[in-house]
Amino acid sequence: MRTSRLALAALVSLAALLAVGCGTTAPTPGAAYGTTPPASSPAASATAAASAAAVGGPMIAVKAVLTVRKTKIGYVLATATGMTIYWYSHDVRGSGKSACSGGCLTAWPAVTGAPVSATGVTLNGKLGSITRPGGVVQATYNGYPLYTYAADMSPGQTLGAGLGGVWHVITGAYLSSSLAADAAASARDGSAGGGAATPAPTPSAQPSGGRMSPYSGGY
Repeated sequence: MRTSRLALAALVSLAALLAVGCGTTAPTPGAAYGTTPPASSPAASATAAASAAAVGGPMIAVKAVLTVRKTKIGYVLATATGMTIYWYSHDVRGSGKSACSGGCLTAWPAVTGAPVSATGVTLNGKLGSITRPGGVVQATYNGYPLYTYAADMSPGQTLGAGLGGVWHVITGAYLSSSLAADAAASARDGSAGGGAATPAPTPSAQPSGGRMSPYSGGY
């Protein structure tokens, strides 16, 4: 009888060792107290989905506030911080594309976001946008993509005006019919500098074929 009990005990011990060797998993710490975390909680799933959307999904829509700024060459279209805005004559009006990329875009950063007029400012041009490769939204004015110039280091500078014969500011009648009033409104709104009114450059006629005039008229 004693031999049988010893044999039975040995068999039980062997079975336990075989169970461990076959990959039996030990209980998760805390499981006995009802604190075992779920494999995938709704919050974790939502976070993962948001992360995935951020990586591969569309860009979050932002606004590009456009205003009128007084400069040494007259009133021009500018960003909310007063940086002069330019258009590029190599772009095709209404094409939905930009001809400026790579190194060009480094020197001439795109004005990003859906454009809106600053408080109290009335612009004559049609505001719109295009979507660049990669999903970045770029503001447009009368169908032309908008840019700033990296060499303009402070509000009101216009170092890019007429550069290479292809970079131009937006001014004159194409900008607004009440330039001084718009500039004053921008100054009150805190989005651009003000100052005494000065005559705006007279724009040349817009040429046929939908192309804007050379810099001689500003737009």
